[in-house]
Amino acid sequence: MKKHYFYSFVFLSMFLMSATMFSQNLLSNSKYQTIVEDYLKQNKNEFNLLENDFNDIIIDKEVFSKSTKLTHLYLNQRYQGIEIFNATSSLAIKDNSVFYYANNFVANVASKINSTSTQLSAEEAIFQVASKLNLGRVTGLENLEKEGFKYLFSKGGISKNDIPVKLVFFLSEDNNLKLSWDLSIHTLDGQDWWSVRVDALSGEILDKTNWMIKCKFGEDHTSHRHYTTNDLENKTSTFKLFNEESFMVDGSQYNVFALPVESPNHGDRSIVSEPADPVASPYGWHDVNGFPGADFTITRGNNVLAREDVNGNDGTGYSSDGTSALNFDFPLNLNQEPIGYQDASLTNLFYINNMMHDIWYHYGFDEVSGNFQQKNYSNEGAENDQVLADGQDGSALNNANFGTPPDGTNPYMQMFLWSASYDPEPLTINTGALAGSYLAAYPAEGAGNNITGPSTTPVTADLVLVNDGSTAPTEACSALVNWGQVSGKIAVIKRGNCSFVEKIQFAQNAGAVGVIMVNHNNPDNDPNYTEYVNMAGESTPAFTIPSIFINNANGEPIIAALQNGDVINATIVNTSIYERDGSFDNGIVAHEYGHGISNRLTGGANNSGCLTNDEQMGEGWSDWFALMVTMTSDDVAEDLRGIATYADGQTASGIGIRPVQYTTNMSVNNYTYGATNDDTVIGTIGGEPVGWNEIVHNVGFVWGTVLWDLTWAYIDKYGFDSDLYNGTGGNNKVMQIVIDGLKLQPCSPGFVQGRDAILAADMALTGGEDQCLIWEVFANRGLGVNASQGFPTIMTDQVEDFTMPDENDPSLANCTTLSVGEFNQSNFKIYPNPTDNNINIKVNKSFGNVKVTLFDINGRKVLSQSGELNNIMTLNVNNVQTGIYVLNIEGNNISMNHKVIIK
Repeated sequence: MKKHYFYSFVFLSMFLMSATMFSQNLLSNSKYQTIVEDYLKQNKNEFNLLENDFNDIIIDKEVFSKSTKLTHLYLNQRYQGIEIFNATSSLAIKDNSVFYYANNFVANVASKINSTSTQLSAEEAIFQVASKLNLGRVTGLENLEKEGFKYLFSKGGISKNDIPVKLVFFLSEDNNLKLSWDLSIHTLDGQDWWSVRVDALSGEILDKTNWMIKCKFGEDHTSHRHYTTNDLENKTSTFKLFNEESFMVDGSQYNVFALPVESPNHGDRSIVSEPADPVASPYGWHDVNGFPGADFTITRGNNVLAREDVNGNDGTGYSSDGTSALNFDFPLNLNQEPIGYQDASLTNLFYINNMMHDIWYHYGFDEVSGNFQQKNYSNEGAENDQVLADGQDGSALNNANFGTPPDGTNPYMQMFLWSASYDPEPLTINTGALAGSYLAAYPAEGAGNNITGPSTTPVTADLVLVNDGSTAPTEACSALVNWGQVSGKIAVIKRGNCSFVEKIQFAQNAGAVGVIMVNHNNPDNDPNYTEYVNMAGESTPAFTIPSIFINNANGEPIIAALQNGDVINATIVNTSIYERDGSFDNGIVAHEYGHGISNRLTGGANNSGCLTNDEQMGEGWSDWFALMVTMTSDDVAEDLRGIATYADGQTASGIGIRPVQYTTNMSVNNYTYGATNDDTVIGTIGGEPVGWNEIVHNVGFVWGTVLWDLTWAYIDKYGFDSDLYNGTGGNNKVMQIVIDGLKLQPCSPGFVQGRDAILAADMALTGGEDQCLIWEVFANRGLGVNASQGFPTIMTDQVEDFTMPDENDPSLANCTTLSVGEFNQSNFKIYPNPTDNNINIKVNKSFGNVKVTLFDINGRKVLSQSGELNNIMTLNVNNVQTGIYVLNIEGNNISMNHKVIIK
């Protein structure tokens, strides 16, 4: 295994400097000039570079990391003073030498340049983009600033922000560098923040990407939602948030779902007093000027402005006011329209944004690294970029998004409401042997469809089986002959040979107060009880009675009991019709904020386009951020953690919005690196197989799975610490190493490069104490030594591998994860390794009776076998899951461990 951390690839992504970043730090002005130049000259062949390729580079950003003591330099490649778009290399210096280098320079630049003279002006480029992206008519466009090849234009009637434009070279798919205009436009509706490259000769749009990351939480889930009848889980463990008292005592208090409570499904609200961290927010959460005393009494401060946006215009909406006492204790009743608890919602949104700011500040998402603050108290990094968080945003449903521009420009968070879900158990039988709650579907919704489902007003009555006097009397395809019995009762009808409209009409005409439709065309084996609801059809005039649809397995016993003469009393009611507020799902808010962290740290804070390649892992990091801040001391590695369960209408134990829950249990979550290839089927939607190309967010899910395994490997080794700020547990250590890995990895990273950045971060932090642990986790999920990510903008060339580094690799010298018993290597041969069938233990001398045990990386025994070890002993592992294991051999004459890989 190479011990160096070099990466070289060509990528198509996006880069745009903030207008406040016009002054650049040329390499010649840096004290690291000689170190950088010497390193590039000495290693140019490693990256297939010519000296002319790096004789015109600038330092875009210089960041010192307190945790690793590394100085991160983000180097931009230029040609004749014009930057090459996203040709940004990451270089880290420690002790005046290059510790880490991630190469993104374009090779043989001079031969690829198409022109150095423009045919299209910067202003004309804006008009081209407005026209081709249908952004509206440009009006009143003015050039506000110009410096070199950079311009700043006014909003022009099409953008929420002034429009920065810069001349760059863009690397096209034919491997040529095309002179282009690079610009960004934040659309007036706030839904898109386009970063675009326009050919400076032809006006053609060469590349565009959207800084507004739309997480698509709510799409594609209603057709295969999983319900459980488990009670809500209330975890009462509480994080120790920090040990010191705030520098600024402001008397603030907030009634919120305080971390680690994830949502209303996971616990209750509580009052938190003066929660601002004294290091990250020394003047409290309502300061913006760095002087004692709150500058705002509303949900606004240095880190975030939380406001409502019910009308969806992305404007300056209402913010909750805690008055001069900063008392944000507002009532909350979730059984009402969300606008009725807007103050409580905005308070929670304000709280979680501030918590994410303060927590991750301690791990290196600080001012110099490009975090989100209106005022930077350290005077490092760019200011005026606190998060603008819109709650109850009316422009969409079932989603959330986050837009991350370069350092010095405000990011936008939009939190939407989630569609009202019907009660999955609206039917309750009140009497008899069948008493209990039952799953049921509601009528379909659509134009002209007036069939009604249950309301919040309960309908309670005895059940009656209908009779229309035909050969199929219970199908109600004609007027009911037992109308006297049906009147005032809930009619039970079998699905059959006429429309639902007719059936319900005949029941209502007979005086029924409700209808239970029993499916009999898909008997007993229908787990998706909602599929037949969409056949409900239309009705004229509108119905006045509620109807529900139950499956055959539940319906036939009811019919049989009625035919037996049993009296059955039942209630039909909808207890869940209100939309849910995403701002109460702390996991979603943390997830969105996490996009800002990963985007600002990858490639440097001045570059917002380093996570747009196909193999990028942004969704995985964001899920992981959410999981980390909602962990409790009661959690265990094999717990099942779903994402967005509350917002998606599930219980706390629901599957969430990913293919499976996050867990180290490979029997539940067995996804490995190979699953990221496009042609791999990972699940179903509506009964049809779905590949990664159709659920692109699940590429990140695999990365999140690896990070979650890594988290528990660290906790198993170092324990859990509830102090999120200054703790020393495994959870704290993994939070640090992931943040440092983000800073070290190259722009447009793939999984292998993300892995190597984490390994490099461990080297910088500990000298390599946890290299073995990290390798074991990554290899277990297919990111072993020989894994290949291919080209990070292609989703069909990943190759997984489960191989660990050689035990004698010098980078593993400081590992403290596994203890290997002393033995003479020449006496043993354990083969094949990796294996998928048998493990053979061959010895050249007798060791007598031994016990051979296979443990997984968490120390759990998988299987064991006893016998005489005097030649060859074979262990059958055919039924053991893929992964990294420890083979332990114990006897009177031997005690040893050996790592084995099962593929």
